[in-house]
Amino acid sequence: MLRLRRTRRTAAVAAILLALAACESAPADRPEEAAGTLEEIAERAGCAPDVQTDATELRQTPCATDDGTYVLTTFATDRGLREWLNQSKDYGGSYLVGRRWAVSGEAGTVERVRERLGGRIETTEPHGAQPSGSAGHH
Repeated sequence: MLRLRRTRRTAAVAAILLALAACESAPADRPEEAAGTLEEIAERAGCAPDVQTDATELRQTPCATDDGTYVLTTFATDRGLREWLNQSKDYGGSYLVGRRWAVSGEAGTVERVRERLGGRIETTEPHGAQPSGSAGHH
């Protein structure tokens, strides 16, 4: 019984330490991650939405702001976001990712939009990319 209590106490302390470490690792000047509808996130980014895709699983709008041009996409589920990101890796690029939303655009643009929306940046190289100078097979 004593061993079980120590294990629970140790697990609780470990969880608290991990939570504190996560809080300390986020820069103080980074905004809280955006949440909400496509329109709410677009407004926070300074984008006037012109919804191009309005489907059950995702909604998408192009944005042109002082930060640059990019595409803002919101998702119905976390799984939908992850599947979309996995497929986008075929094309490479920079993505600003939040909970159920993503911004795709040039690296500098994504960095600037992050100052408004928070989130994390994921950058990928195209899968079919070959080092320069190498010959492709036909």
